[in-house]
Amino acid sequence: MSKKQYAFYPGCSSQKGASASNYLNSIGVMCEKLDIQLNEIPDWNCCGASIGYAEGGELPRLAVSARNLALAEQNLPQQDMVSGCPACWLASRETIERLEESESLLAETNEALKEVGLNLKNDVKARHMVEVLIEDVGFDAIKEPVVKPLEGLKVAGYIGCQANRPFGIAGESFEDPKYLDNMVAAVGAEPLVDYDQKISCCGGALAFSEPEKSQKQIQDIVQSAYDHGADVIVTPCQLCQANVEIYQRDINKREGTKFEMPVMYYSQLMTVAYGGDAKQAGLDGNIIPSDKLKKFAG
Repeated sequence: MSKKQYAFYPGCSSQKGASASNYLNSIGVMCEKLDIQLNEIPDWNCCGASIGYAEGGELPRLAVSARNLALAEQNLPQQDMVSGCPACWLASRETIERLEESESLLAETNEALKEVGLNLKNDVKARHMVEVLIEDVGFDAIKEPVVKPLEGLKVAGYIGCQANRPFGIAGESFEDPKYLDNMVAAVGAEPLVDYDQKISCCGGALAFSEPEKSQKQIQDIVQSAYDHGADVIVTPCQLCQANVEIYQRDINKREGTKFEMPVMYYSQLMTVAYGGDAKQAGLDGNIIPSDKLKKFAG
């Protein structure tokens, strides 16, 4: 069977040595088992994410993302540009849509790109990794490589807000998306379908500017996972994973709680279920370990 080919945009947090490099590690193993080939876009740059809105202006923000799109068009033609990061996905999709809406803005963007020898036709499609898994692979095919069903592992599927709005996943409810629960079930774990914080915001960058507000949101996310009997929280978002895991310690100090809830990526569960060991799944990259998942990994 020929592999499905995609132009891959890792994003800053997932590159080697960065905070979510274990996510990238597990995505690689997962994709190998599913006959997906990710072709990294050469010389990619930061998408701009939230700092792109810090009074830099619309054109510079769009041009930063447009450069990645143009590099994908030039080097990996006819391949969808895929990212595992919701922030990168949002920035890329917004750029495509804004430039589709305005010929003058596209012309201005290409004037900027001309300085680095690029021109954007704007015919590449930006997608999140979970879109590829759901739409191109499918839940039945996700089940096929499973050799270690994660039976008995109770999972709170935490999607967060960036992977849900404004674009979301086609065919899914914005209020109660089911795809992450279905992915969890496909690898033999138990999705906690009544988990009521699945689309709550983790506070994002408020973790720095207004930490008490952010940590109150995180406390609700983690407490609900405990209340529903979760062994682990699973997410498709690097920022959600970092915030919900890292700040449990601060919440414990301030509130007297005893949170120690592992927060993992869906790809880590899939890698373990597909027979990967702890290193392949990037389990050493988590601050709060999941002993149950480590046992599955052997």
